[in-house]
Order: sequence, then structure tokens, then C-alpha cells
Amino acid sequence: MKNLFVILCLTIASSNLMAQVTPSDSTKVEKLDEVLVKAVRVEASSPITHTNVRKEEIAKRNVGQDIPVLLNFLPSVVTTSDAGAGIGYTGIRIRGVSAQSTNVTINGIPYSDAESLGTFWVNLGDFASSVENLQVQRGVGTSTNGSAAFGASINILTDAVSNEASGEISNSFGSFNTRKHTVKFSTGLMNDHFEIAGRLSNIESDGYIDRASTSLKSYFLQGSYVDDHTLIKAVVFGGNNITYQSWFGFDPATIAAIGENPNINENRQFNIGGIQFDNEGNRTGFYDNQVDNYRQDHYQLHWNEKLNNNWSTTLGLNYTYGRGYFEEYIDNYYYSNILFAPDATFDFLGLEPITVNGEAVDSMDYIRQRWLDNDYYVVNANVNYRDQKWDAVAGISFSHYDGDHFGEIIWAEYATELPIGERYYEGNGKKNDASVFAKANYRLNDKFRFFGDLQVRNVNYETSGQESSSLEPFNVDVNYTFFNPKAGITYRANDNNSLYFSYARTNREPSRQDFENNPDVKPEELNDFELGWRHRKGNFSFNANGFLMLYNEQLVLSGQLDDVGSPIRTNSGESYRVGLELEAIIPVTPKLTLQPNATISANRNRETIISFDGALVNLGETAIAFSPDFIAANAIVYQPINNLQLSLLSKFVGEQFMSNTEAELSRLDSFFVNDFNITYTIETNSIFESVVFTGLVNNIFNEKYVSNGYYYTFDDDFSNPGTVTTIEGAGFYPQATTNFLLGLTLNF
Repeated sequence: MKNLFVILCLTIASSNLMAQVTPSDSTKVEKLDEVLVKAVRVEASSPITHTNVRKEEIAKRNVGQDIPVLLNFLPSVVTTSDAGAGIGYTGIRIRGVSAQSTNVTINGIPYSDAESLGTFWVNLGDFASSVENLQVQRGVGTSTNGSAAFGASINILTDAVSNEASGEISNSFGSFNTRKHTVKFSTGLMNDHFEIAGRLSNIESDGYIDRASTSLKSYFLQGSYVDDHTLIKAVVFGGNNITYQSWFGFDPATIAAIGENPNINENRQFNIGGIQFDNEGNRTGFYDNQVDNYRQDHYQLHWNEKLNNNWSTTLGLNYTYGRGYFEEYIDNYYYSNILFAPDATFDFLGLEPITVNGEAVDSMDYIRQRWLDNDYYVVNANVNYRDQKWDAVAGISFSHYDGDHFGEIIWAEYATELPIGERYYEGNGKKNDASVFAKANYRLNDKFRFFGDLQVRNVNYETSGQESSSLEPFNVDVNYTFFNPKAGITYRANDNNSLYFSYARTNREPSRQDFENNPDVKPEELNDFELGWRHRKGNFSFNANGFLMLYNEQLVLSGQLDDVGSPIRTNSGESYRVGLELEAIIPVTPKLTLQPNATISANRNRETIISFDGALVNLGETAIAFSPDFIAANAIVYQPINNLQLSLLSKFVGEQFMSNTEAELSRLDSFFVNDFNITYTIETNSIFESVVFTGLVNNIFNEKYVSNGYYYTFDDDFSNPGTVTTIEGAGFYPQATTNFLLGLTLNF
């Protein structure tokens, strides 16, 4: 089926490339590109809180780090990196909401994983080099494709059609043996209608954390046809990531148990991943291939047709093929005596004990690979009507996901009944997601604009086979139908000021991991109220936005991790987020600009009841995990001459908890980090059109900080029989101290 889908896309593209040839101009080309994301984006005057980021802004710091890190200085954003240096497994939280509750689309196609609902930026190595622009909507935002946004959405538009032929060679290197190599090209419009463009990239880094290496190979290729009324784009992109596992962080209790220094400030780069012991508990080293190895390829076809001055249509087709595994050395001593986990036992693997040298053996060292092999199909179809009063879009979206989960043992200490390469568990997940929406902006007069948005979404999710961590049967069969209304009004007081108000309700299904951790997990509902003021006068701008987000059964991070390092979420009953976001652009002089933003918020569970020391305890209202009450950022941008720009980028993140219980052990201290960025451009008249030098020094004041972590508890009812004592623990993800990246880009 996957091959038929790709052939269908290419056939449609080929047939339309034979369309009538008529003249075109660059303005129309650019507008046709923007239509590809019109259904999931909002205009500047919309009553939806949003920030637009252009490719020129991204390019200034694009020397290898992932997209979340490049968005770090936007309002309400907190980013983190498992490897500590912003390359590899990176994450982003917006308004305290995790990536699992953030909707991400690429050219209007859902990118967030259909089953886990997460966004794995590691599979998009150097994708920032192929981004034309992106829009971050905070709150519910407008109706989008895929799972709903519960705190934010990030929608990305890839490279627009270029009128002029161009090329780019970009190289960068820096701390932790980091290097990035990128080659890009565009033919420009050939015969005024056809363009072919592409990119090849390779990023390598050893990581700040011990052995947290990353190897990312990626590509991007697009073929386009354009005339006055038609844009057809076939886009293919993907890549392969191989990253050494560092997702279990720094757990002082576990570190101490193996005889290492548990002081995080003295031993903050230690990585327990792949650790090995002999049968007496003596450390023997680390397994070299404790890696995540995953490949993902995306095939998109987009067809935008302008029917007349009022009507246009857009069709989007997508096929994504993902496959790969993570490999683990299961050390018998470590799992049995440090983690107290059953993974090394024969009983866990469904095997009978064996006799070795006259002794019964019921556990062993072995190496396993846990695989994902999935296919994802998407069809989007939209129609747009626009005149002097109305700007309306209606559309449908349908996606089908089919994912296999299985595990293989590729080496074992002893020969058993389970042959090498045999699958020791298998499972499957299928998900169908269908939605229909209609949204409109109505301009009543020069003062008032109204916005309305209605969406109905149906989700069906079924699983079969076994659950990967316990090997127990895992069967889910749920069907949800959600109605998601949204409305708003914008009042233009004068040329410099406008006010807006919006209300949005949305619903969201649980993820596969949510069902694994709690079969009775419930879908979550959010009612979002936004009230804002936008002021523009010359080059000065100021935005203020107040928000009230009321949740029912919000799925929040519990602070705990599952056995593959993924955060565990739990329903929290009623909860809320209320806050104020401020951002400004302040031109102090023609050469000096300030760009501050700040978020002040309260993020609370209305009632939290836990079991502690064998008794139920009502903690009352508590802070929502990973939700600091204060976040601020600032950029001081100085441009002494036209081709030189110096920027001091500052970020403050307030104190937060890693649990919903406000446990002291789960507290993350506030941190204040500063980066320095310099770009210098030399315009030439030789082979190259320009030469761009980029320098980035991260954490210039050498702050030792932690931006993420986890918290766990377990009940000890065996040390003192008849008494239950709750044991607490925590792990942390230390971020890199002072480090640098230097880049050189040749444009021609």
C-alpha cells in the first residue's frame, strides 16, 4: 500500500506539470506558498495569540542545534536537551505544557506522532535549514490537523519556491566535537514555472553528557510547478538518527548505589546508560551500542489552485514511513540489584530456568532491540473564499496510522529456548483520525473583525498484542467524537492599537503510553480564554495577553518516567492556568534594539490526593508539574554597521516542581542563562554572492543549571513488615556549561 501511495502522488504531480504555461511573478509565487498553511494559521489581526518567526531570524543562530532550542527565547517557552547541548533529543514546553500536548504540523500535515502524541525533533536533523517560516500559537489556537493543541501549536512552512537559482554551503563546528555540514541548492524558476530545490545535511556531536553522542543525516528535496493560478509541490524529506541513550538523566540515589559521586555539581556529566557489571557487582564498563537508531521518510504532495479572485482550493497528501529501534544491554546484576526490575529474569521473558555447570540459572545478561515500524497516511482538502468582508476556510482531514511494536534479542549470555533474532513480544496499534472544520474572519467595518471556528473530530484507536515493558496483553479499543468550537473579536481602536478577545474549547485523546500506564485514562478537555492588546507605532511594538485555561482531566506530567525514559502523564481532575504574557520590540537607537518578553502565571491543580506512608493525604491545591510561575527572556541587538549584528540573549526560568505534589525533592531551582550571538556578512562580487560568519557562545557565565528531570516514589513494605514507608527519588538533566559554535556559510 505504501508503494501505491507514493506512485499515486508522483502520477498526480506528473499529470499536473503538463498544465498550460503562463507567465508568473514572485509575489504570486510567495502568496501561493503561504496558502499551503492557511488552514492552520491565523492572520496578524486575528484574536489568536501567536508569534511568527521568519527564516532570516532562524538563520542567525542555526549552527546545528534543534528547532526547540532555536525557539527558546519566544514567550512562555522552556526548552531542554537530554544530551545537554541542544542536539539530539530536545524538548519544548510552552505555558508549562509538554510536547505531547503541543500540535506540530509541517505544510499543514500533522508531524506529532499519532500514537505517542510526541514530537521527536531528533528525526528532523537540520530541518531549520529548510524552514521558510513558522508560527507558534499559544493556547488552543485555531483548529488544526491532527491531535488538538492543549497549550500551543507550531506550524511550519518549508522552503518557498525560489525565482532565482542559488546555492549554499554551510559548515559549523564547536564544543563537544560538534560539527554540521549542509549543502543546499535551487534551480530557480526554469521556463518561469518549474523549480527543483534540495538539501543534504550531516550533524555530529559527542554531547555534553558522557557518551551522549548524536549522528543525524537528513535530506530535503522538492519539485514545484507554478503559474498565475496553480502551485504544485512534491516534497520529500527525512533522515536517520543514531543517538547514544542519555534519557535516564542523573539520579543521585542510583548513582550512589553503583559507587559514583552523587553530587550533581561535581559529577553532572555522568551517564548511567549502558552500564555493565560482572556477577560480583564489579563495574566492567559501558556497552558501546546503547543507541537509538531510527529512520523516518516523508512524502508530501500539495496542490493549490486559485479558481478566481474569490475562490481557491488546496489538496495535501502525505505518506510517512518510520522504522527503527533502540538497543539495550540488559545487565543482570544492574537490573536485579540496583533497579530491582524483572527485565533480566527468565520469567519476564517467558522462559523456564536452565542448568549451567550443575547450577540452576533463571536470569542472565542479554542485548535487546525494541522496534517500531509504522506507516502514516494523511489527506487534507480545503476550500477558501475571500472578498472584502469575508475570509473563510472549510476543510476535511483524514489520517491512518498503522504501527508495529516488537522486540528482538540479538545476543544472550546463555542459550535458551528463545532463538537469537526471535521476537519476544509483538504488538500493533492502529489509529484513524477524521475531522471536518469551517472557520471564518468577518470584517464588519474598519473597527470590528469577528472570528468563528467549528471543528468536529473523530478518533478511533485500537491495539493488539503485548505491551513492551511488562509483556502483558495490551488491548485498547476506543472511539472518541469531539466538538471543538472557537470564537473571537478584534477591535481596532486606531492605527496603533487593537484589542482582542477569544474563547476556544478543545478535547484531546490519551496517548498509547497513557493507556499503558492506566487503562482507565480519560480524554482531557480545555476551555481557553484569551484577552489581548496589540500596540504598533513605527518600529516600536508591544503586546500584552492575558489567558485563563480551564482544564478537566488534564493529562499532566507526573514527574515519573516509564522504562524507556518517556514521561508518564496522569489525569489531574480539574486544573487551571492563568497568566499574563508581555512582549515588546523597543528601538533604543537606530542601531540598538531591545526585545524583551515575560510570562507571569499561576498553574494549579484544584485538589491533589496522594497515598503517602500507607495513608491517603489531601494536599489541596498544588502547582502543576513543570510549570514555572515566571519566565522571562530578552535580546539586546546591536548593529553597528549593516552587515554586522551582535546579540546578547538572556533567559530566566523560575522555580518549578517535577511533581504535582510540590514534594521538596522534586523542586527545580530557577536559572538565568545568557548566550552571545554574532553574525557578519561579506558581500562579494566573485564566485560567492556572500560569505556569512556566525558565532554562538551559549551560557557565557557558566551557569550550572538543570532544566528538566523526573520524580518517583515507591512504597517500602518489606524493610519493616506491617509498616509502609514511601521512598522518594528524583533524577535531573544537567545542561551544558559554557560552550560555543562557529559557522561559515557560502552563498552563491
